[in-house]
Amino acid sequence: MNTATYAPNDLLVSDIPVITRTITLTGGPFERGTVLGRITANDKYTISAAAAGDGSEVPALVLAYDADGSGGDIEVAAYASAGLDASKLVFGAGHDADTVEAAFRAADSSLVVRKLA
Repeated sequence: MNTATYAPNDLLVSDIPVITRTITLTGGPFERGTVLGRITANDKYTISAAAAGDGSEVPALVLAYDADGSGGDIEVAAYASAGLDASKLVFGAGHDADTVEAAFRAADSSLVVRKLA
């Protein structure tokens, strides 16, 4: 199993505990740091695009590793708790660091987006 560790200038920043969940990913390919939303009809995750309309428009988790579910759904690790460098996140159409941070706060998530200078 892959593990994530803190490295300067990496996606993970701060001392917030890092927790991952195993999820089902559909679509892709996606890079590590892609902001994911949950499709409510099937409980699968894909890139969160603001205009999606299937539930995935709400940012929920962040992909922990590069993954490609375009050839069929796959199980992957996603961050459910972590401090994340905004400049390393991959946003779907209509999202940015501010909209994603607001969604995480509204959901009382343990994911925090940090804008580093």
